[in-house]
Amino acid sequence: MHFRPCIDIHNGQVKQIVGGSLLDAGNQAKENFVSKQNAAFYAKLYRDSGIRGGHIILLNKAGTEYYDADVRQAKLALSEYPGGLQIGGGITAENAEAFLRMGASHVIVTSYVFQDGMVDYKRLQALYETVGKEHLVLDLSCRKRDGAYYIVTDRWQKFTDEQVCKETIERLQEYADEFLIHAVDVEGKANGVEKELVAMLSEEADIPITYAGGVGSYEDIETIRTLGKGRLNVTIGSALDLFGGILDYDKVLSMMDKR
Repeated sequence: MHFRPCIDIHNGQVKQIVGGSLLDAGNQAKENFVSKQNAAFYAKLYRDSGIRGGHIILLNKAGTEYYDADVRQAKLALSEYPGGLQIGGGITAENAEAFLRMGASHVIVTSYVFQDGMVDYKRLQALYETVGKEHLVLDLSCRKRDGAYYIVTDRWQKFTDEQVCKETIERLQEYADEFLIHAVDVEGKANGVEKELVAMLSEEADIPITYAGGVGSYEDIETIRTLGKGRLNVTIGSALDLFGGILDYDKVLSMMDKR
């Protein structure tokens, strides 16, 4: 298990928000933390710690008022740590290469590859051909409905008809280098992880999976290690002291496997 750090950017600022609270109308979100530091500060910290594979997420919708400000922050981070960070938010087959040229190691994609609640394989193939499997992360962030986990898109506001399950993962891992999966219902709340989801994910994928959502204690980290059978990587946001939480960054790193 490795730590995969995050830099979430909303309205041009590094923030931690409550999952599912993000709204297009008025660019609103319920905030847990708003940083006084810019994105480059966190990128330098992760670089100096020797942590690779963290993700930058642009939380404003492409084409809206603050998206360009989000991108400017992302550029600062990528220039500070070229090749060390992934980026997601508004990624398409048309702009993916530009983000790789900025210094991202991978692009992270959800909404672009879904149309009418289903995977759009024409778009997915276009991304695959544009950036290659080795530079593509698929974000399968999900919420529970009717006893199953369904992928959600459009800043986690819209349910798709695609379940996070063995069949879906087997289909999609042929196109991607990694999966990023936020348990949206617990994201940003730091009050426990989605144990059922963690256990399921440990059984399914042949490519790396990063789990995010609900980590609020060191015990939660050990739960992910145990239920995930050491196969899942982990992201911690609001609970980390870097973002106003109680978990010590250095202690968290000490709990991870050596690279």
